[in-house]
Amino acid sequence: MSPTPKHFLDLDALDASTLRAIVDTAAAMKKSGRVPKALGVPAGAVLAMIFEKPSTRTRVSFGVAIHQLGGTSIALNPQDMQLGRGETVADTARVLSRYVDAIVLRTGPHATLLEFAHNATIPVINGLTARSHPCQVMADVLTFEERKGPIKGRVIAWIGDANNVAASWVHAAARFGFTLRIAAPANFAPAPDLLAWANAEGAKVEVMESAREAAHGADCVVTDTWVSMGDNDENKRKATLRPFQVDEAIMAAAKRNAIFMHCLPAHRGDEVTAAVIDGPQSAVWDEAKNRLHVQKAILAWCLGSGRLGTKSKTRNAKTRSATKKKTRSAKKTAAKKTRTTKTSRTKTRGARR
Repeated sequence: MSPTPKHFLDLDALDASTLRAIVDTAAAMKKSGRVPKALGVPAGAVLAMIFEKPSTRTRVSFGVAIHQLGGTSIALNPQDMQLGRGETVADTARVLSRYVDAIVLRTGPHATLLEFAHNATIPVINGLTARSHPCQVMADVLTFEERKGPIKGRVIAWIGDANNVAASWVHAAARFGFTLRIAAPANFAPAPDLLAWANAEGAKVEVMESAREAAHGADCVVTDTWVSMGDNDENKRKATLRPFQVDEAIMAAAKRNAIFMHCLPAHRGDEVTAAVIDGPQSAVWDEAKNRLHVQKAILAWCLGSGRLGTKSKTRNAKTRSATKKKTRSAKKTAAKKTRTTKTSRTKTRGARR
């Protein structure tokens, strides 16, 4: 393994071209149903998945993803490891680096993820922390573009608690070039340092306290559960966030063909109504499915040769092919004109004689 592993820790830690290549590679693999050899993923790669918090989509999608790439996975939880008996995060990272090829970590404090990555000599992937959820938002970008076309220049409305998923949406707004409107109560608004980063990066992020205003004319409306893992003030949170429920009126404020997304699990009757999440504008099931395809592309970037961007290469190949055809056609036309000119000259000389 390379002495400088390629970690996938946060969207703000990677450049726009890398993230675009990952999304395009996910889309290409989903369409073809194949893993291109050019990705260079080593056969038999082993992925360790450490879950300090419950997981359905992240756990299953990463397990299936590494299998489809020709590898295998090991799911771990702290109670089954020496982590549960006091072994340090750093020591665990050093040991696992000698057994497996990559690690997915779902934990609480973001500092734990950073410490793990600092001491690992293999790629570490953020499966969720209290700060961010980058894998989810990469799947969201793929889902949006499947339904609506390029996300650049479009308007996304986040309604509700500006949590870790919302933070990754802020990072994505800077990297993918779309406008993000966040509607949240003042005490659930994005952190000032996050907004300062977005401003410094030139991202178009608008924060407001009106859900309807945020949704007005939006191409996509997104929300998340009001009570996340570890929250212990459920009743207070629900009371404060009640005006930010995504219902039919909120969706009506968005564009007529706007889509609705939710990273799941969802609580119908709280952050979203059943009519919205189960209605025709909902893209949540495609969104969940796309976790698998994005996870494959992330693993390919971390483990492979780095030759991503299959979609772009295909476009370039088509362009080159079209150019060659035009060139051949132009040559044939020129040859015909030459022959016609010669024939005409011969007839003219004959007539003169």
